[in-house]
Order: sequence, then C-alpha cells, then structure tokens
Amino acid sequence: MQWWDSYRAVYGTELRAEAMVLADHGWAVVPGTFPQGEVWSGCPDASQDGPCPVVDDWARRASTDCDQIAEWWSGLPYSILLPTGLTFDVLEVPATVGRRATAVLRAVGVPVPIAATPTGEWLFPVGAGEPLRPDLAERAGIVLHGRGSWFAAPPSTHPQGSVHWRVRPSACGWNLPDPFRVQDALAEAVAQRPTVAGGGSTYRLATVATGVRS
Repeated sequence: MQWWDSYRAVYGTELRAEAMVLADHGWAVVPGTFPQGEVWSGCPDASQDGPCPVVDDWARRASTDCDQIAEWWSGLPYSILLPTGLTFDVLEVPATVGRRATAVLRAVGVPVPIAATPTGEWLFPVGAGEPLRPDLAERAGIVLHGRGSWFAAPPSTHPQGSVHWRVRPSACGWNLPDPFRVQDALAEAVAQRPTVAGGGSTYRLATVATGVRS
C-alpha cells in the first residue's frame, strides 16, 4: 500500500500538470477511470472496456478551470479524458495506417498532433464536425470520435502501458488540422500498396495536396 501511495502521488502530479497544459490551450478535460493491474478503477461499477468518465454529465462538466482540475487530480491518478465533438474530433486508426497517413501528411507539409495507445491505435485530433468518409467507415479499426465520445490523453495509462504523444500539439502550434485533409491522408494510406524492390512510393498525393473532396 505504501508503494501505491507513493506512485499515486508522483504520477498524480504528472497527470495534473499535463491536464493543466491542455486546459491552458482550451482543451477541456474530465477525469476518467484508471487501471490497477488489469482492473479499471476510480468509480463504482467501472467499465472494464477502457477508460471512462468518473463524473456524471461529464460532457457539460469538462473544464479548463485550474481550480477544478487541481481538485480532480488531488487524489487518485485519474486518466485525462478529452471530450470530442466540441473543440475537436479524433480519428482513431490502427498504427500501420497511422504511420502511412503521417508520411502522406508530412510529404505535403501538413503538421498534425498524434497520440498513440499501448494497444496499437493512433489518434489524430482534428477540427470538429466532418463526418467519416464512407470508404473509411467500412474499414475495420477506423473510428471517428465525435460528440458523445472522448479519448484518453497522455500520460494516461492502460494495463498494457501509457498513452503517449508521437507529435505533441505544441509542435503544431496547438492548431487542429482540417479533418477533410487528414481523412484524405488516411484514405491514401489505406489504398497504399507495398513498395516493390527498386520501386518508389505508392502514395497518391494529389487528393491531399489539392484538397478536392471525393
């Protein structure tokens, strides 16, 4: 128990500091359940499918207020949850698709914040309001988190490890990318064929570069 108390104090301080940074840039946060071993804890009857809010009416109560954040993260090491569908949506994709899409976006000079989970998902925060393209919606593992959903921000943990930033929002000036352009990049990544020996990249960049809706 002494080890857990020490861990909770140190890690809770880190979580609180990161929640403050997000809030300082207008990203409202809410506390979520956290793992103790293989069990999700933090509220009665906690869902065991992953982190979920520990407060009622969580979308309305999500806050950028420093005093509220300090109170929430003064005890238990709650996950940092960011409600989606308000300031931003989040595109969740398998890591293989995320890597390819990142290369597409980098090639055309579009910086994007990216988080990764220890269970193999990459998360792309984007401007809110763009529905998921039908060709992406039919692909397994590609999910749009909009109104009524959330994602766990770094350094929240899963039983398998911690969520982490692959590209921090600060590296993009805290600017959210156009969701249409990111979805185009994901479509290019899904359509990519393996590169053969002696061949070049198979990315088709025209759609992303021109921003023409498909």
